[in-house]
Parts: sequence; C-alpha cells; structure tokens
Amino acid sequence: MTPLSTPRYAAVDMLRGLAMVWMTLFHFSFDLQHAGYLQANFYTDPFWTVQRMAIVSLFVFCAGLGQAIAVQQGQSRARFWKRWRQIAGCALLVSGGSWFMFPDSYIYFGILHGMALMLIVVRLLPGAGRWLWLLAAVALALPWAAVQLHAAWPAAECLNGRAFNWLGLISRKPVTEDYAPLFPWVGVMGLGMAAGQWLVRHRAAALQRWSDALCQGVWGAPLRGLAWLGRWSLSYYMLHQPVLIGALGLLALLR
Repeated sequence: MTPLSTPRYAAVDMLRGLAMVWMTLFHFSFDLQHAGYLQANFYTDPFWTVQRMAIVSLFVFCAGLGQAIAVQQGQSRARFWKRWRQIAGCALLVSGGSWFMFPDSYIYFGILHGMALMLIVVRLLPGAGRWLWLLAAVALALPWAAVQLHAAWPAAECLNGRAFNWLGLISRKPVTEDYAPLFPWVGVMGLGMAAGQWLVRHRAAALQRWSDALCQGVWGAPLRGLAWLGRWSLSYYMLHQPVLIGALGLLALLR
C-alpha cells in the first residue's frame, strides 16, 4: 500500500490541492496587477470575483470534508487544537503581513481567520445528522436575510462596523484585501461536513477505491502531486505569496 492509499483519502487531498493550484494562479494574477504588469479589476470584475468565490468555496468545502473524516476516525482533541492553533497563528501572520503591504485595507478577517472560527463551530455539529444539511442552508441564506434587515431597520447599520462585520450580516463589503466572514462560509463548510459524513458512512470503501484508482495510470503522478499539495495546504498557503511577490520583486530589479 502506498502512503497515499491511507484513510486520509487521496481523492479529498487532490480536491484540496486543486483549490491551492487555482488559488496560486489567482494570486499570481493579482500580484501581476499590483506590480503593474496586468490591467485588471479584482474587486468588481465578475471574471475575478466569481473565481475568488469559487476558490474559497472549494477550499472551505474541502475543510468540511476533512473535518467529517477526522471525526469519523476519532481525531483527538489535542490534535484538533494543535491544528487550530497553527491556523490561528497563521491568520495573525497574514494580518501583520497585509498591514505592511496594504495599511488601509489590511486583512483582519480573511480566510484563515474565518477558518479558525468555522472549525470550532462545525466541530460542535457532527451529531446533527441530517439536520446539518438544513443548518448549512440556513447559514448560506442568512447574508441575504441580513440585506433585507438592513433595508427595514436602520439600527442594523452597526453590523457593518468592524466589531460585528466578521459575522457577515452586512449591507456593504468592508474595505479589506480578503474577507471571509462566518456567514455564509460556515454554511459551505457545513455542507462539506454533511457530504463527508455521508461518504464515510455509506461510501467509504468506494472513496478509497477512487483514491487508489486516481493515483494510478497516466495521470497518477500529477494527481499524486495534487494530493501531496493538499496534505500540506497550510504551509503552502503561507509560503506561496512571499515566493511569488519575491520573484516579481527580483524581476523588477533585473529589468
């Protein structure tokens, strides 16, 4: 048995790795724009905003899948909190680094900040069973309901302030380079966890067969590479932007 034919399920790692590759291409394009090599509007152009939403959705959904597998395999509290501390610590580093580059729009509640909070929430829900699908749907719908609340109740303006906008119950997006509030994204993670619970309960053997099959054949090597990347997603996430920005900086010096 190869190292990838493990209860981690290589197929899930590959999916997460795909999200990381897509994210890298997106961030590299953003860096090119920031350096003046590309003319693009990453804040309003649907070509970029839809991509960003899809990348985050895939990444957060995979996190939900991973949590379902971890719970099914009896992950200890110590291991969960060790991983949580790593994510929370990296979130603080992202805030510090983004403040250095974008002091007026630094990241104070981006994807890692949101992940740290969402992981705690979904770990309280594995016993919800089929109700988890409904809870996830409600979480997805809450931002839409919040827009109606803002229109009907002026006092809801306080939810747009930084003290509360991490909830996502806003009527306008805050000025920040990355924003991943609790709602609706905890709904995406909840859907991932609900799907993962169904898979490990009813299709675990098939998921393992898919994982093994994907690691073989002509596409086996690149797919194993994606799986490896998916297993080291947090480390890669923290390193890829400094490498990309550094490479562009070096290119500017050499020009």
